[in-house]
Parts: sequence; structure tokens; C-alpha cells
Amino acid sequence: MKLQKLFFAAVIVLSANATFAQVDSKVATHLVTISIPEVALLDLEVASGTTTVALAGTAPTEAGLPMTFGAAATNATIWMNYSSIVKGALLRNVGVAITQGLATLPVGLKLTVEAGVAAATGAGTKGTASSVLTLSGTSQNIVTGIGSAYTGTGATGHNLTYKLDYATSEAANYAALKFDDTAAASLTITYTLSDSI
Repeated sequence: MKLQKLFFAAVIVLSANATFAQVDSKVATHLVTISIPEVALLDLEVASGTTTVALAGTAPTEAGLPMTFGAAATNATIWMNYSSIVKGALLRNVGVAITQGLATLPVGLKLTVEAGVAAATGAGTKGTASSVLTLSGTSQNIVTGIGSAYTGTGATGHNLTYKLDYATSEAANYAALKFDDTAAASLTITYTLSDSI
């Protein structure tokens, strides 16, 4: 009789364990949510110093020679860096324009900027640089086709080269040059990273 009670108790325990064991199975699941943020960041940097650019013509040192626009009228110390994460097949461009001081650009001269090919640092779909642009008050694309990419920071990304020169040619514009004894002409150049339309 004792053996029968013991057997009956063992069957009850095993049945209870089997019932509880049926709650779990060989497969379990749960949800994981993944999100990627939109990113659109743009910066202008130099290896050292300031992002202020000073350009000037070089005065002649001997009578009868012209003012020239050589090394003092060229600056390539600024680098354009960006980080971008786009949605779907969307691409971005960087536009550039003179946003302040356009009227102070000396008559007979033009200011141009050229973005170099993106440096090897960074990764992703970095943009394609345009050819030399003559700056104006209207935004022009200096880099196009930016996808999800980053250029690195500092003296990397796209090197920007500014040049001051005659609007058309020395022969056509030399007579328009005027000495100005007031403060040097100051221009604000604005770069904007925006979605392609």
C-alpha cells in the first residue's frame, strides 16, 4: 500500500512538472526596434588658425608694371567637412553664395572658389565637386550627389581654393581698379547643405 501511495505521488509530481514545462518551448521571440537618425552637418575648418580669408593684389615694385593677382590673391586653407545620412535614394548638395557685402566687391574684380575632390578619409557616397565658380549673391552648387557619407574632420574633406582676379581680363578691367583708403572689403560666404530637388 505504501508503494502504491508513493507511486501515485510520483505520478502527480511528474504530471505537474510536465504541465509547467509546456509553458516554455524550443523557440522564444521578442521585438527589437532599430532606428537610424537623419544627419545633415556641415563645417568649414582649417588645420590651424582662422577661417577668415584675406586676399589682395600685389602692387608693382617698379614704375610701368601692373598690379598682379598671384599668391597673395589665392587662399587654399579652408576645408569643407560634412556628415550626412539620407533617406532612401535622396541625395544632397552644398550650395555657396555671397550673403553679405556683395556691394563691397571691388569693381573690375571677381572672387572665385573651387572645391577639390573629396579626400580619401571618411566613407560613403561623398559628393562630386563642381568646376570653378564665380561667387555671386545667388547660390550655386559647389558639391553635388552627397548620399550617406562623412568626410572626416579638420584638414580633410573638400579643400576650398579662393582666387581674386580680374572680372574678365586685365585689358578690360584694369581701368576700373580704384584704391580705397577705408577698411578692406568684407564679404560673408555662406555654404548650405540641403536636399536635392
